[in-house]
Amino acid sequence: MGQGNRPRQLGAVPDGAGTTFVVESGGEAVELCLVDKDGGERRVPLQGRTDDLWHGWVEGVGPGTRYGYRVHGPWDPWHGHRFNAAKLLLDPYARAIDGPLHLDDAVFGHVTAGAGLSDDTIRDDRDSAPFVPRSVVVHDAFDWRGDRRPRVPWAETVVYEAHVRGLTRTHPDVPEHERGTYAGLGHPAVLEHLVRLGVTTVELLPVHHFVSEPFITRRGRANYWGYNSVGFFAPHADYAATGSRGQQVDEFKAMVRALHSAGLEVVLDVVYNHTGESGVDGPTLAWRSLDNAAYYRLRQGRFFTDFTGCGNTLDLRSACCLRMVADSLRYWVEQMHVDGFRFDLAPTLARDSDAFDPRGAFLAVLRQDPVLSDVKLIAEPWDVGPGGYQLGRFPPPWAEWNDRYRDTVREAWLADNARKQGTGVRDLAYRLSGSSDVFEPSGKGPLASVNFVTAHDGFTLRDLVTYERKHNDRNGEDNRDGSDHNRSWNCGVEGPTDDPAVRSLRRRMMRNLLATLLVSTGVPMLTAGDEVGRTQDGNNNAYSVALDGSDEHLAGRPAAYPVEWEHDDEARDLLDWTRALLRLRRAHPVLRQAEFFDGRPAHEGGLTDLTWFAPNGRPMSAEAWFDHDQQVLGLHLAADFLPELPHPDAELPESLLVLLNTGPAPETFTLPGSPWASSYRVLLDTTDERPTAEGTADLGSGAGVPLTPHSVLVLAAGR
Repeated sequence: MGQGNRPRQLGAVPDGAGTTFVVESGGEAVELCLVDKDGGERRVPLQGRTDDLWHGWVEGVGPGTRYGYRVHGPWDPWHGHRFNAAKLLLDPYARAIDGPLHLDDAVFGHVTAGAGLSDDTIRDDRDSAPFVPRSVVVHDAFDWRGDRRPRVPWAETVVYEAHVRGLTRTHPDVPEHERGTYAGLGHPAVLEHLVRLGVTTVELLPVHHFVSEPFITRRGRANYWGYNSVGFFAPHADYAATGSRGQQVDEFKAMVRALHSAGLEVVLDVVYNHTGESGVDGPTLAWRSLDNAAYYRLRQGRFFTDFTGCGNTLDLRSACCLRMVADSLRYWVEQMHVDGFRFDLAPTLARDSDAFDPRGAFLAVLRQDPVLSDVKLIAEPWDVGPGGYQLGRFPPPWAEWNDRYRDTVREAWLADNARKQGTGVRDLAYRLSGSSDVFEPSGKGPLASVNFVTAHDGFTLRDLVTYERKHNDRNGEDNRDGSDHNRSWNCGVEGPTDDPAVRSLRRRMMRNLLATLLVSTGVPMLTAGDEVGRTQDGNNNAYSVALDGSDEHLAGRPAAYPVEWEHDDEARDLLDWTRALLRLRRAHPVLRQAEFFDGRPAHEGGLTDLTWFAPNGRPMSAEAWFDHDQQVLGLHLAADFLPELPHPDAELPESLLVLLNTGPAPETFTLPGSPWASSYRVLLDTTDERPTAEGTADLGSGAGVPLTPHSVLVLAAGR
C-alpha cells in the first residue's frame, strides 16, 4: 500500500500494476475495502491525505475489482455528522456499480422503528455490507473507431425521449438477451426505426446507477424511471446485457458509438438535485457517512432541506459537491461521448441561497467550462422549493422544457372540449410562434423552448384522447399519485371502446397534436411510442414496476408499458403520419426559426415574416384575439426573410399556411390572396387517415376551404 502522489483524479484509477484510490471525506480515518468474489473484505487504511482527499495506491488491484469505503468519524446528527464505519459505502466517483440494494435495517445507519419510522439520533452499528452494492474498478480504454459527435444544430433538433428498457423490451428483431439493454438500444433494427422516423436526438431517462426508494420497495414495487441516483459516474448495471463488473461501461459506450454512426445524438436525463439516500430515515449508501454536512443542504444542523420532494437536496454551494457534479458531467462528455444533458429539477442546482439565482455558481461553472458549454443543456425549470417555477429564467445557452406549451396545446385541442368552453387562440399563437412571451425577456430565442405535448410523466399521446381521469391503481397508492389536471379528453367514452366514431375522432386528435407540435417554432420533443399510439392504460404516473414480476405481462405488455413493435393498421398509419410530419419540418426552413418573428418584412415590398389570419381570410383583428369563442386560426410563415440560398440553382424555400380548427364545428376558411399567395397546394390534412402525397389539390387564393371539426391543414403558399 502506497500513499501515492498528490491526487489529480478522484475515484479508482488503474495503471496496469495497481490502482490509485482517491475519495473525499471530512472523516477522521478512511478504510478502503477490497471485496473478493465471496463477499469477504480486505481493509486497507488510506494513509495519504491532502486536505479532505484521502488517497493511496494498491499493488495488484485492477479492473473488475469490487470495493467500497468505511469512514470513521463522529456520530453527531444534531450538528450534521453521520459518520459510521459499520456501513460499507459506494465511491461517489465509481465508474461501475455491482450488486443490488437489499432493504434491511442495517443499511440505514440509525435505529429504525418500523416502516417509515426512525430514531435517527441513535447510531446502528450493524454491518451493512451484505445488503449494499459495491463499486467496481474500471479502465477507461475503449476503441471508439473514430467516433464523432453529430453536433446537430438546435434549429434541426428533434428530441425523442426514451427509456432504455422500455424502448427495446419487446422488439422482435433484437436478440432476446439484449432486449431492454444498452446493446438493444444500439441494435441496427432500433437505429433504423429512429432514423426513418426522423428524430435527431435520443434523450434517455436516467442511466446513472440508481436504486429503489424504501417506500416503493415496501409496497412490493421497484423504481422504473430511475430518478434516484447513487452513482453519478456509473451506467445503471441492470441495463447491461454483458455484465456488471465494468462490462456495462463498454456496452454503454458501444451504444453511443452506434447511435452516433447513425447520425443520432445522445442526451442524458440527469438527477443531481438529490441522491438515493432519501431523508433522515433513508439508507446510508455513500455521502451520508462520507461527509453528510458537506454534501447535503441541512437546516438547523440536523434536518435535510428538501427542495426536491425526495427527502434530501445536494448542496452545490459546497466545493466538494459542485466539483463532483462538474466532474461527472465532463466524464460523460469526454469518456462516454454523450452530447448533452437534461437536468431534472434544475432550479435546485442554482439555489445559492434558498432562492433560485440565474447567476449562481453551478450555472456559472457550466457556462465558462470549455467542455460543458459546448454540449446541449436542457433544464426542467421547476422544483418543489419556494419560488420553484423558473420557466424562461435560465441563462443562455440553456434550453428549457416548456410546460406552458404542453398545457396550452392540450387546452386548445382537448380541455376546451372536455369542459365545453373555449379559451380562444391568443395563448396558442404564442406557443406556435416560439413562446416569445416566455423567453424573449431573458434575451433568448425560440430555440430555448423545448416544446412537448407528452413526456415520461403524464398521459401518453393515446391516453390523452382516451381518458379524462387518471387510472393509477397499479401503483399501490390508491390512485392518489399523479396529476389530476391532465387537460385531456376521452372523446366521449372513458377508456377503450369499439365505437367507430369515437375511435376515428381519437385518431384524428392524435394527428392534430402531433401536427401542432411539429409546425411550432422551437425544439420539438416526442415521447417514445407516441408515434405508434403507446398506451399506459390511463396510468399517468408509471414510475414503478412490481417486484414480483406481475407487471411483466399485464394486458400483454411487459415491463411498465414499453414501446410496442407489433403494429396494427392504426399504429402503422400513425407512424406514417409522424414520419410525414417530420419530413415536412425538415423540408421547410420556415418551421425552424432561430429568431423570434417581429411582424416586419425582410425587405421593401416583401411579406411580413408571420401573419395571423381569421377564417374570413383577413389578418386577425384585436377583437378576435380576445374572443374566447374563437377556435379557428391561420398562420402564414413567409420564406422571404430566410437567408439567401447557398447555390443559385437551389430550390427556393416555400412559404406555408397552416390552418387549425380546434373546435367541434365545421368552418370555411377563405384562403388569403395577394400579396400572400396566388395559389395553394395541400401538403398535409389531418382528416386523412394516412398522409397524402405532398402537393395535392391546388387551390386558388380567395377559395373557401372547408375545415373539418378538430383538424389541421398545412398548405404551401405559391406566389
